[in-house]
Amino acid sequence: MSFVKQLDVRTVARIDTVLDDVRIRPYGVTDRDRVRRMSDRLSAASLYMRFFSGTPRLPDHYVGLLEGLDHWDREALVALDGDEILGIAEYVRDTARAWRADLAVLVADPWQRRGLGRALVGCLSELAGRRGITEFGADVILTNRQALMFVRSGWPAARSSRDGGSARFRLPLPVPA
Repeated sequence: MSFVKQLDVRTVARIDTVLDDVRIRPYGVTDRDRVRRMSDRLSAASLYMRFFSGTPRLPDHYVGLLEGLDHWDREALVALDGDEILGIAEYVRDTARAWRADLAVLVADPWQRRGLGRALVGCLSELAGRRGITEFGADVILTNRQALMFVRSGWPAARSSRDGGSARFRLPLPVPA
């Protein structure tokens, strides 16, 4: 019997039929170049919404952090179409509150608003739940309407606190159906 349950994208979220061939799996040691190539499909706005600062490409520091994943306290899932990464969802467990983790999602511009981010978060939530995480924290820039709508649709009762130009959400797991 396997202790690792296969993640099935179609059971976690409804995805645009164009994405039928998308695979979601944990970030691996061979993904570094794929992540770097993903920068070519990210607008300045997408990079700003994810990293809260202007950067022309995915920061080297971020790529380095992905290389240091332990796949327990720090996990990242990637969505792939063939050999190209379409999106990344990750969590980092809070060391003071082991039941809580910060969530971040980045989807390449051509794949946004097609259900891919929802699928990534659904799969990541399933993994996090199996690892004792019961709540995600998420910081969202107030101008990121897509992310705010995603949070509101997935967690209608979620409340946020504001910090300057961003909102901090507490999102209980599992993700409501």
